[in-house]
Amino acid sequence: MTTNSTANSRQPEIPIETVYKGQFGEFTVGPDDRQEVIIYRAALAIAAASFCGAVTVALQGQNLAIMPSLVTGLYAVFCVALAIALTKIHIYLALLHRTLQAFLAVGCLASVAIALQSGENLAIAVYQQPLTLIGVGFTFAALTGIYFKEAFCFNRFETKILTVLVPFLLVGHMVGKLPIAAEQVLLAVWAMLFFIFALRKLFQDIPADIGDKSVFSYLKSQRQAKKQA
Repeated sequence: MTTNSTANSRQPEIPIETVYKGQFGEFTVGPDDRQEVIIYRAALAIAAASFCGAVTVALQGQNLAIMPSLVTGLYAVFCVALAIALTKIHIYLALLHRTLQAFLAVGCLASVAIALQSGENLAIAVYQQPLTLIGVGFTFAALTGIYFKEAFCFNRFETKILTVLVPFLLVGHMVGKLPIAAEQVLLAVWAMLFFIFALRKLFQDIPADIGDKSVFSYLKSQRQAKKQA
């Protein structure tokens, strides 16, 4: 009887949240924060996988009749995953965050418009009409923004390289100054480094991706103060 009453009186253990000391005060990392990071990393992984798949098909499947449609389909998956990642990414500057989201929106709308107007598959239209990158390139500008953020925050070698490589390749293709062989090599390097980046993110400590929450709170209070002034 004593054993049963003792068992019944036991209370479930409540995990103690770690308190972090930020620049503007203390903060904790809750379940919602962790869920956002997990979604962000999963979206990046899907974006990387779809991008790598599209590059593999484009480089090795030139003789496949379904190649252009498959590349375009994988690009669509990439865009959706990138959009999800940009809703969950933690960036201190709200203006920069909104700018990256706006870039992606412009790139996606331009992609749809180009595909409809050209009457061709999007992948073929971008390859044969390099100036279409003036619009579609905004999608990859948003991705480059993520690379830059990760390079700045975590000093990752792959994102440092990608921050320079991506605009170099896109501008080079747009102005027609890069040989096809060079474009293929750079595209393969991009896919490989993107895969490495997304894979490493999966094993990174979660609080590191959240950053200093006290900074977010401080910036939010500053914006509210400006509105009330």
